[in-house]
Amino acid sequence: METARNTEEETGPAQEGRPAGDEPSGDGPAGRGWRRWVMDVRPLRHRPFRRLWASTSITTIGSQLTAVAVPKQIYDLTGSSAWVGYASFAGLLPLVVFALWGGAIADRVDRRTLMLVTGVGIAVISVLFWAQSAAGIHSVALLMVLLAAQQGLFGINFPARSASIARLVPAEELPAAGALQSTVAQTGMVLGPLLAGALIPLIGLSTLYLIDAVALCFTLWAVWRLPALPPLDTGKDTGKKAGKDEGRGRRRAGGREVADGFRYIVAQRVLLLSFLADIVAMVFGMPRALFPQLASSTYAPWGEGFALGLLFAAIPIGAVVGGLLSGTFSRARHHGLMVSAAVVVWGLAITGFGLSGGLWWAAAFLAVAGVADMVSMVFRGAILQSAATDDMRGRMQGVFTVVVAGGPRLADLLHGTGGSLFGPRAAVTAGGLLVVVIMLAMTAAVPSFRRYTA
Repeated sequence: METARNTEEETGPAQEGRPAGDEPSGDGPAGRGWRRWVMDVRPLRHRPFRRLWASTSITTIGSQLTAVAVPKQIYDLTGSSAWVGYASFAGLLPLVVFALWGGAIADRVDRRTLMLVTGVGIAVISVLFWAQSAAGIHSVALLMVLLAAQQGLFGINFPARSASIARLVPAEELPAAGALQSTVAQTGMVLGPLLAGALIPLIGLSTLYLIDAVALCFTLWAVWRLPALPPLDTGKDTGKKAGKDEGRGRRRAGGREVADGFRYIVAQRVLLLSFLADIVAMVFGMPRALFPQLASSTYAPWGEGFALGLLFAAIPIGAVVGGLLSGTFSRARHHGLMVSAAVVVWGLAITGFGLSGGLWWAAAFLAVAGVADMVSMVFRGAILQSAATDDMRGRMQGVFTVVVAGGPRLADLLHGTGGSLFGPRAAVTAGGLLVVVIMLAMTAAVPSFRRYTA
């Protein structure tokens, strides 16, 4: 059987800043003509990254099918939206815990092996989802247990997958690689739910789980073909020289290593600001909890169902457009300034959305926010990949997973409460303005962040 170690195209683990399985190309780094405007696809020249990206492309829509099927099945069994919310929380807790621990593991073991093991586990759970639905087992408790297990495994898998990117592409292509990955994810968020809604009446809900399981098989094959990604013996962890238990000796992944990751973030102001920027944007500026109320009141003349669907789709659509046109920004070198500008634009766009009385203006402002979110994601990801050393990237991605998963849920609580007290439009507008003010204050307080370059 062919393995990554003995194929000609994959020459083993990459050194820092030198991608494995690189393919030379004569294309200039900047591109010419119209190519400067469209998505920068240079990272796809590197075969290992191309395989990782392809595996993400295949499974993104599959995972969205499951993301629709689970709450739909729970609602069908209970007739209660509250139980759907309880299930979401049941999945959040293991995701947070195992993302932090999984990040520490990803810094201590071969990341390719970790992706394979957890990928097998996720595929097995998808099969179990299918089996319980096909067998007609009406158990909400079983669904919640399976969801919690799936999210826990994803929490371990995602940091390893994300931390591997810097080993597969050159440093100058990290923003472009991030744009490629993020565009796929956002496209899946648009197409996946639409496809699920169309397929459920035709093939039944249980088959959605089976499609997801089959897609995961392709992911496992692509990950199997990656080069080995063992820890680099850089001789440093949290800024100190590695001891006997680090590097060559026994590698631990416990509570102390997770705590080391947080200390590392606090010590690295650029990394800290990149996390805080996302927290500020999401917690104060993500108004999705108010979409149903706005659709039924402010935008009711356009049809409540149509308005609700358009509001939820507008941000992902804007993000996809931003990704397709990422050649306009992914080559920028001032990463910190790009994050700051993107978060400020996000806040201004959300403010405009809050002030909009017309549905199409509201959707347009949300789409602009989606573009800004894509820019922010690209450069925050590039900062995490480039500013952190390889022995810390897994833990940084673990914290990133927690921030991405937890921020919007805190936003739902904050905006839901604010909308009840002050009205939905006032809550949205105030949140957007807070994002602008806080981001400008943080950027002014930490000049090293806005001056940070690749």
